[in-house]
Formats: sequence, C-alpha cells, structure tokens
Amino acid sequence: MVTRRSAQWYAGTGRNSYIHRAWMRRGLPSHAFDGRPHIAIANTASDLTPCNAHLGEVARSVSDGIYEAGGIPLELPVVSLGETQVRPTAMLWRNMAAMATEEMLRANPIDGVVLLGGCDKTIPALLMAAASVDLPAVVVPGGPMLTGTFRGAPLGCGTDVWKLSEEVRAGTTTQAEFLRSESSMIRSKGHCNTMGTASTMGLLAEVLGMTLPSVAGTPAPDSRLLEAAHRTGALAVEMADAQRRPSGILSRGSFLNAIVALAALGGSTNAVVHLLAIAGRLGVDLTQDDFDRTGSGVPLLVDLLPAGRFLMDDLYRAGGLHAVLNEIRDLLDPDALTVTGRPLVEHLSDARIHDHDVIRSRAAPLRENAGIAVLHGNLAPDGAIIKPAAASRHLLRHRGPAVVFDSIEDLHSRLDDPDLDVTPDSVLVLRGCGPKGYPGMPEVANLPLPAKLLARGVRDMVRICDGRMSGTAYGTVVLHVAPEAAAGGPLSLIRTGDMIILDVETRRLDIDVPAEELAAREPAPAAVRAYACPRRGWERLYVDTVRQADTGADLDFLVGSSGDQVSRESH
Repeated sequence: MVTRRSAQWYAGTGRNSYIHRAWMRRGLPSHAFDGRPHIAIANTASDLTPCNAHLGEVARSVSDGIYEAGGIPLELPVVSLGETQVRPTAMLWRNMAAMATEEMLRANPIDGVVLLGGCDKTIPALLMAAASVDLPAVVVPGGPMLTGTFRGAPLGCGTDVWKLSEEVRAGTTTQAEFLRSESSMIRSKGHCNTMGTASTMGLLAEVLGMTLPSVAGTPAPDSRLLEAAHRTGALAVEMADAQRRPSGILSRGSFLNAIVALAALGGSTNAVVHLLAIAGRLGVDLTQDDFDRTGSGVPLLVDLLPAGRFLMDDLYRAGGLHAVLNEIRDLLDPDALTVTGRPLVEHLSDARIHDHDVIRSRAAPLRENAGIAVLHGNLAPDGAIIKPAAASRHLLRHRGPAVVFDSIEDLHSRLDDPDLDVTPDSVLVLRGCGPKGYPGMPEVANLPLPAKLLARGVRDMVRICDGRMSGTAYGTVVLHVAPEAAAGGPLSLIRTGDMIILDVETRRLDIDVPAEELAAREPAPAAVRAYACPRRGWERLYVDTVRQADTGADLDFLVGSSGDQVSRESH
C-alpha cells in the first residue's frame, strides 16, 4: 500500500486530522479519506484569459477520469495569464504564477496534480511549478482554436494581425477592411492556431514527456480532447500510485528532444526562455547554446504560419506531432521517458503523415537547417537569438547603420516621422525591453517598419531588441539580447549611425566601433530614464531578482527545487 502524502493531513483520530477531514466533508464521502489518492486539478481557466476560458469543461472530464480510477479529484484555481490582455506583459508574471502554483501544491493535502494550461505563459508556469514541488504531475494542453476565414482565406491568429495592420499602415488595406476581419479572427475556443508560443509549448510539453501521448495539438473544440482529459485523470491516479514524478521523467535528454522538435515544428522563440527556466527548476544542465548545437541542423518539416502556410488544425489532420517526431526519430534520445513510464520513442511507431503538404517528409523538408541560431559578439556577450525559418534569407548576412530607439514610447513617437533618417539597409534597434528594463521582457522585438518604407514596398528589415517577440510573428529579428540594456549590456551604448554587422552563418552580432571607444561611452540618458524603477510589490521583487534571458529569466531565488514536504502543522 502506497503511503499517501495526503495522509499527513487526514490519517488518525487526533484534533488536527479531524479538522482537515471535517472541513472537506462538504460532499466528499467518508471513503474519500481511506487512502485514496487526492489529485489536484490546477486550472488556469479565466474569462480574462480568453484562450483558457474552456478549461472548466476540460477539468470536469479530468475529474471524471480521476474518480473512475479510484482517486479524489479536487479543482484548484491557479494564477491565469492572458497574453492578449494583461499589461505591461504576461511575462512579468510567469514567475509569480509558477511560484504561487508551487506553493499551493506544496501547502495542500494532495498526492498528484493535473495541470491545465493553454495560453502562452500558463503551461510554462505550470511546468516550472511542478518541477519545483516535484509531485506526480501531468499536463492537459487546452488546444488550438479552429481556423477562421476572411474574404475566403484562412486567418492565422496573431500572424495575420501583424500582416493586416502593416498593410493598413502601408495604405494597401483600408482601416474598415482591417476592422471587418476582427470578428473572423477567433472562430472557436482554444489558443492561437498558428505555431505561436501557446501551440509550441503545448506540443513541447508532450515532447518533454509530460502529457498523455497524442493529446498535444488536439483542437480545443474537438471531442477527442475531452476523451484525452478523462484518460489523463485516470493516468494521474496511476502516477500517484507509482510515485512517478517530474524529476524522474524530465532529463537532459528530454530537453534536447524538445529542442529537436522545436526546430522541426518551426516553433516559437519564446520556447528558449521557457525551457531554460523549467530546466533550471530541475537542476538539468541546459544552456542557451544547446539550442544551436542540438537544433541548428534539424530540418523544418511543418508548413505552418508564421514560417509556412497552414494552421494547427491542419497539423492535427495531417498526422499531428507524432508524425513529425517519427520522421526525426533518429535524432531523439531513445531513453527519455514520458508520464506513462515508457520512453517517448515507443509511442511513435504507428504515426503516419496523412498530408505531405502540411507535414513534409525528412527527404523533402521546407528547410534543411531550421533551428534557433544563437549569436554572440560585442553587441551580445551573453548571446542573442534569431529564428532563421521566419527571417528573410537575404538579410541573414547584413551590414547597416543603426537607427536607435531608447524605449517603446520613443519608437511609437518617431517611427512614422517622415523625417526619420532610415533606409531599407538600416538596422532598427529597440532597447529597454529586457526583463529588468520594461519590466518583464515584452513581445515588442518584431518592430513595425517605418511607414514611409512600407509605402515603398519594404516588408522586412533587420531588427534588434533585448525583448521577445510573439511566436506568431515573423521577420529578420534578433532578440533576447543579453545582457539587456538596463543590466548594463552593450546595447545601452549603441548610437544611431553605428554600423551593425549580422552574420547568422558565423553566429555573429557585432557593432563596428573600436572597443576603447565603446568602453568610454555612457549609457544613453533617455534610455536610462525609461527603465522601470518600481517601488513596491511584485514589480519591485521582479526587477531586483530576475535573471537574464540567456538563463531563462527566472528569479534568482526560485532556481532549483524545494520538494513537496511541509514540516509544520497549521493548528
């Protein structure tokens, strides 16, 4: 018989166990306390997180599965972050959501947990929490929405917002047409239907081994998601019995598999900071350079926006994640486990590609080398990243003069000035958008292009920023520059007119200024004035303790695991 963690609360005849049981007996039968596993359902559903609003329905299916398997389901609402809603950026609270979830899982009488997430930061935060508390845990991704159409063409969430808004600024689409597309963009429940961060992290949760096999990528309205949720509830009971914990599932091989899959899927650059942060909670040796070493030679097989043409329900129809992984099976760690207790590769044998336009074969990829490229140089001593699959090939080797913006407000005020000294060869530089400077590292790195260049037909330029960009975005964007400007990085010293050298093939990002001249410069006063200086609350704690992008932008005191033990009674 398994010794239940929850028995520390409920077992015995003393006063404290009486209190714990009595206050829970508001519908729970007496046999709920006879040694059955108590499974929390950590639910990020919220009306203010539109992509997660349906997770209450998913939770009910999970609950049924738990109870059917002999467990006791207990729903636990946790911090929810809506990428499209919260200001200044959802990334500011990813670590807070992870910390709050970790503490609630540890503090409560539970033996395991099912993690329900969808929108960008929710699955990473849940996995960070699960890694730190190390209770048996399994993820149910909320799934992508169905494809909407406008003027007879499919709409990609996020990606087509960027495209249509630029067409308005260029004068090739009217404001009225743009607004008419708004009611067509979001067709159903679920998260973005492009290969953005939500889709990427849902899929990578499965590659890491943390979901029921074949569930990731199931569209949110598809009845098979509820079926999988039911089976996941039953699996959570099995995992509690077997004491199958994240620390026994998530190995370095699991993370390297995720990097391989990230490249083959054409996934979001945001996966870099999230995977680094999750690995940091486990003590797994993973660095930003591993993304280049492991992923750079992997072929792009999935033809999805923003790097391709199709959308998430097309990927599911075409064979889904397992069909992709089966094509690159030889690149995967064969020993990396899943929540089933079996290796990931053992679940791939029956996978087939059903539509070779959506999922390419290994022999006919969209691109031969599609992984994240990690750049180094005197402009990014600790690294920066670029997604070649979403960039313009002719710009991957480029030399041009910098046009520098000291803050997002400076960008908005000057970008469309007809007198702005900018050409298609210019390099747009935005600073003050890193973890400390904004604060929270927002998705602003894919700077809009100057209106006067859009009117001339320019649709891409080299852009450099210490912030992030949406996984739905595209373009030749260098991002996650570390150290950030607000942390004293060289980005704080660059001036308009300085020559910038980008060479993705040699992994270089440099400013063509003599080292002694650069060392003699002071940070731009306008940039320093724009850096966030919070006086209280979470923002103060965040700015004082957040690490840089190259290590995952976690808080320094949250790195590592504290386990599930609570030593003292509450009464």
